[in-house]
Amino acid sequence: MDYDFSFFLFVASVVTGTIWGGYLLYLKSKDRKFDEANEPIAVEYARSFFPIVLIVFLLRSFLAEPFRIPSASMMPTLLIGDFLLVNKFTYGIRLPVINKKILEINEPARGDIVVFRFPKDPTVDYIKRVIGLPGDKVAYYNKKLYINDAPVNQTSLGIYQGVGQGQDMTGSEHIEENLMGVEHSILIRNDAPTVEGSYVIPQGNYFVMGDNRDNSNDSRYWGTVPEENLVGKAFFLWMNWDWDYKGIGFGRIGTVLK
Repeated sequence: MDYDFSFFLFVASVVTGTIWGGYLLYLKSKDRKFDEANEPIAVEYARSFFPIVLIVFLLRSFLAEPFRIPSASMMPTLLIGDFLLVNKFTYGIRLPVINKKILEINEPARGDIVVFRFPKDPTVDYIKRVIGLPGDKVAYYNKKLYINDAPVNQTSLGIYQGVGQGQDMTGSEHIEENLMGVEHSILIRNDAPTVEGSYVIPQGNYFVMGDNRDNSNDSRYWGTVPEENLVGKAFFLWMNWDWDYKGIGFGRIGTVLK
């Protein structure tokens, strides 16, 4: 069991609900009517906070969870300071806290931007793009990607100009990559060292990479992501806040991710 924010929301829901419900049962046992003016302070707080905490817990557990981009590993698609919504049910319904899947819905598709619990430390959430599906052979040589021995098409868009906290990426090559039908942008630093290799993806696992290929701690370094570690699919950018650039990035708000 992971003691994350969902766990504490669950505990808060149980505690406030128990206090409020227990007080109502106590009044009923004494054949008394509820009198808001005379209720104990603990009951007053529990009655006020229980519905709010419960609604947040249910929405966050089953529908959508907010997520903030803390690093440059997904540039240029995602910038430092982006705030996302993550679809929690697209890959199946899981019981909160224990993360047990109870309903299969969809499976991750190649090109999906996914949030997952880092296999080396499940208390930490990572965000990357799905590159390899179960059974795939993924290879990365000379800064180029191969899926099942077929090269992934890349088109140079010129030199990238970074902004805000991502200014360090200025000078990278901006490339449009066609990931077998999914077009997206990546960054390459041609003078930077990289890790190379060929990988066969086990069943129930996914190979993920950052769009900022030379500045991403991903499956090339630590292996694949087990299906049970998936949190959800990032689908909507609802805020960008980077004071190193221009504060709120209004032009990024409302971006649908692909």
